[in-house]
Amino acid sequence: MKGLDRRDFLLRGATIGASALVAACGWGGGPFASGLRKFSGVNDRVSGLLFSNRLAREYPVSQRTADANFPSYYVSDGMPMLMDAAKWRLEVGGLVRHPGVFTIEQLQRLPRVSYTVKHHCVEGWTAIASWSGASFAALAERVEPLPGARYVNFRSFDSGYSNGWDIASAMHPQTILAYAHNDRPLRADHGAPLRLYSPTKLGYKLTKYLLAIEFTAERPGGYWEDQGYPWFGGL
Repeated sequence: MKGLDRRDFLLRGATIGASALVAACGWGGGPFASGLRKFSGVNDRVSGLLFSNRLAREYPVSQRTADANFPSYYVSDGMPMLMDAAKWRLEVGGLVRHPGVFTIEQLQRLPRVSYTVKHHCVEGWTAIASWSGASFAALAERVEPLPGARYVNFRSFDSGYSNGWDIASAMHPQTILAYAHNDRPLRADHGAPLRLYSPTKLGYKLTKYLLAIEFTAERPGGYWEDQGYPWFGGL
């Protein structure tokens, strides 16, 4: 492993293992699925042990990738879009003292985090972009997770796409609920009106088109994770 830092090691582990074989275009693993899931479990344990609150590197705005070279992705047949964006609400509940329903304006009043960082896709490409959004930790402070809350489930309106995270990753200082991309309101191709974002996770963990957040005691699955992708998906 000489010459590889922690981020390179985890990224290569995920790519060479289950994620490289179960391509993001949707192959379910076929007869290899069982083996892929076993590898994913090993990768998850290593990732969890190496996780820390270390901040991902930030970049100057001048290095941002052109929009045309930052692919969009979704699992629906067409790009998910709300019929009436004004009626959108984010539901937050589960093992919390104060479950709530939040408008985009309420989320924008929470402490704002902005950064320009590198996005890592499991398919091997990267892109640099700026993101702004509400601190997830600030939202958690509002709803007050109960002691038994160990995980967070993020659900979207993209054909039921979802992701489960451990609560430590969710509370990382760079985990945000993003409502702006490259200095403008988030567009549909990047998950409008709200998406999960963190430069410490691979792209498939960054749930777009957010609809609900649930704090849980049991580890949730996920759209790709249930098909063999590493659950932790960290960098």
